[in-house]
Amino acid sequence: MIKNYIKIAWRNIWKNKVFSAINIVGLSVGMAACIVIMLFVFYEKSFDSMHTKNIYRLNEVQKFEGMAASQKVALSMFPMGPTLKNEFPEIKNFTRIRWQQKFQITYGLKKIFSPQVLFVDSTFLKMFDFKLIRGDRETALLKPHSVLLTEETAKKIFGNNDPIGKTITHYGDDTTSYAVTGILANVPKNSQLQFDALFSFNTIFKPQMFTNWGGNWLNTYLELAPGTDIRALEKKFPAYQKKYMRKDNWKFYDLFLLSLKDVHSNAADIGLDYVNYQKFDQKLTNLFAIIALIVLVIACVNFINLSTARSAERAKEVGVRKSIGAQRFQLAVQFLGETVLLSLIALVFAAVLVAIALPYINNLSQRDISLPLMNNGGLIIIIFLSAMFIGVVSGIYPAVFLSSFQPVKVLKGSVEIGKNKSSLRNVLVVSQFTSAVILMIATVFVIKQLRFMQRQDPGFSRDQVVTVPLNMVSPAKYSLLKQELLNSSLIQGVTGSRDILGSHLDQTGVEFKLGDSPLRNLTSTILIVDPDYLNLFKIKLLMGKNFSSEKSSEGKEYIINEALAKELLKDHKNKPMSSLLGQHFGFDSSNVITGIAKDFNFNSLHYKIETLFMVSSKDNGLRQLSVKINGARATEAIAFIRSVWMKELPDLPFEYQFLDDHFSEVYRVDSQVSTVVSILAGLIIIISCLGLFGLASYSAEKRIKEIGVRKVLGASVQNIVLLLSSHFIRLVIIANIIAWPIALYIINRWLQGFAYRINIEWWVFAIAGGVSIIIAFATVSFQSIKAATANPVKSLRSE
Repeated sequence: MIKNYIKIAWRNIWKNKVFSAINIVGLSVGMAACIVIMLFVFYEKSFDSMHTKNIYRLNEVQKFEGMAASQKVALSMFPMGPTLKNEFPEIKNFTRIRWQQKFQITYGLKKIFSPQVLFVDSTFLKMFDFKLIRGDRETALLKPHSVLLTEETAKKIFGNNDPIGKTITHYGDDTTSYAVTGILANVPKNSQLQFDALFSFNTIFKPQMFTNWGGNWLNTYLELAPGTDIRALEKKFPAYQKKYMRKDNWKFYDLFLLSLKDVHSNAADIGLDYVNYQKFDQKLTNLFAIIALIVLVIACVNFINLSTARSAERAKEVGVRKSIGAQRFQLAVQFLGETVLLSLIALVFAAVLVAIALPYINNLSQRDISLPLMNNGGLIIIIFLSAMFIGVVSGIYPAVFLSSFQPVKVLKGSVEIGKNKSSLRNVLVVSQFTSAVILMIATVFVIKQLRFMQRQDPGFSRDQVVTVPLNMVSPAKYSLLKQELLNSSLIQGVTGSRDILGSHLDQTGVEFKLGDSPLRNLTSTILIVDPDYLNLFKIKLLMGKNFSSEKSSEGKEYIINEALAKELLKDHKNKPMSSLLGQHFGFDSSNVITGIAKDFNFNSLHYKIETLFMVSSKDNGLRQLSVKINGARATEAIAFIRSVWMKELPDLPFEYQFLDDHFSEVYRVDSQVSTVVSILAGLIIIISCLGLFGLASYSAEKRIKEIGVRKVLGASVQNIVLLLSSHFIRLVIIANIIAWPIALYIINRWLQGFAYRINIEWWVFAIAGGVSIIIAFATVSFQSIKAATANPVKSLRSE
């Protein structure tokens, strides 16, 4: 019997090639989109799933005076780990992590620069389950001057030789040697902690660190006892802070815990989060999953619509089969078998589409997502059962509907099949186009907001600016580099800074005193620069003077932005901004404000401009070289910078990046979101149009005699096209009316996440509506024109 069902199902699919193709294409595209997005979702959910302990990261909410708003940061203080463990029995263990990038390692004559290494406490491998291939987890990092290398790093340094027990050296401010005590497996890509080596933290301990309450420069992870009440534990932290921190400093911090499983996906609002590889907001992941499911549902809707529309063709078959004894249940199973078979055929095409799409998705998402069909039997079964489920869901209504026909009525032709179901089909078509129009509108606004952020004047010039990291470059070498670069006509300007614009800058506490008013302590963002910084980036100076190039003025002159000037004058509203010039500001009484700069967006446009001050100090840690080059001769300029670098710093690798590219990285997630939403919106439109095409084709076919009569009576092609298209156009117009307020609400909510955002403009809705109507009309009119231009003699003769 099953063989007979399959044979009949195949014959029906083959007989109705156009409708079968529409369903298969729609379902294939829907399944492929859903599979790809779900692979992405599962990959995101897999982050840090290799660890089994109950681990939480300690975070802070900082709320110093002078800040535009409080901020969440991933950093914590050195003494917190051990003191928290001593104070609270719920905390079983702790480890601290300090990161170093471009870390130089030397073995004999071989020298490499590891992208990132971590200094960790000896408890690190007791808490985290990173695979240790050689060595002892308990003791590998116990002694100072110990190091664990990953397989890849060990291979780079030692080749095929045994690294255990050998000594490597780091030449930096302090030359330090480390003995290799173990080898780690390469860190999985789905780990938020990425590193090339683990160094024993106790090697670099200094006595002052143990009492440094207030210095936030590392991450602290805590292992909690199973079943710990997190909220109750957090409520105990203020008393703990009050016990250990001086005076009222504890009031400036709120401590909170974040589960290790949430650090990757639920830390979008946490800044200074330096060790969080490929951080991605789970709200976006969930949004992708929802849209992918909508794509799949719309593909299923196509099948329901077309099946019920063509019910008349199956009516006589149902009547005959029932009259010779077939039961309703048997007919329903047969119809469901057809949809399941069709769904499985679509699954095959979907697998091909997924294989084609994954390289593009990996490139877009910068992840290593794969469809492990060959080595994951469980996944194959899940996908196979899911396809069958989709077939059943898609076909259950048509199966129930078709199997309900009364044989006497359908064989006599006394029942008008399908008319009563047109309302349902209309609702489904409206639902499809409502989803399509919402996504079209959302896509336009997402792209507009992204372009707004990329093109908005940030208040400084970043055109043709090349940045070069200055790791391990001394102040003297920096001055030499700068001077040599400026000797070429290829270079228009050179400056240096501790941080790069577009990154989250550090904050620090400073003093301020205005005339006879009391001394005020506050916190602001700090940017250490060299004297030419404002000139190179064309940052406008509202009043005062630029930095002096005199050595004696280094570290004593401060230029503040407008936001900080307003903060400093909040208790002196009658005083002009110029009254701040010459006033004591900074780290000691000899420092003064010498200039006030116009506000500029030193961070992304997600955030409001915060208070900022700049201080010129070449000797105090410039970590970025910024070079303004001649854009017309960019290739020559880069080659020249490289040659100067290799001449002066032959032992250090030359790396560079255009500042525009850095800002593209800043907005990378926004760009990914706009691309994914655009693709999914396009797929929904295509699938919706496929369904509309099928319905229009069927409508034209059923009304072919009516069209013949109308043409004989003088109806024009335009009249007939309008007759056949008007019904579907009305449905699309209704879909627009429903979609617009929903889209307005969603877009408004989404834009609230940006400090600087575009306006919601009415014409986007109008254009989306017009485009949807044009697409629907073009889809329907193909069949309408075909029917209108057919020879009426043929259609009437067939009667």
